Amino acid sequence: MANVREIDTNDDVYVGIKFPLSYGLNGFFFQSKTVREQSKSNLRNLLLTSPGERVMQPTFGSGLKTFLFSQITGNVSEQVEAIVREATSVQLPYIQIEEVLSEASENIVNVQITYTTTFDPNALDTLILNFELGDL
Repeated sequence: MANVREIDTNDDVYVGIKFPLSYGLNGFFFQSKTVREQSKSNLRNLLLTSPGERVMQPTFGSGLKTFLFSQITGNVSEQVEAIVREATSVQLPYIQIEEVLSEASENIVNVQITYTTTFDPNALDTLILNFELGDL
């Protein structure tokens, strides 16, 4: 089996499907060429999925969308961070969350997640999710 570095440098190998799903140049879905790119797509997919939403995987997801627009009490930043860390550790254990920052204003919540992967622990990456009440 090829290692991650060999996969990332082989132009003939695709790692997975990019999210959100959209048609590629040849009618197929756009695909990820690198493990790093696919890891970011997997993390986005996990955090934007609600438990029970994915067929045959009822525990997959974070419930983050539901939480953000329900009656929130206490420290929102700590609660968002706990949800992100728990979902990631269970579903995507190869992603190591370094930092979760969130801010909320009227009808808008922004979440910024800094993470690494076990495949390349020295390469930090960031995922930013912006939620608006009208989008959900």
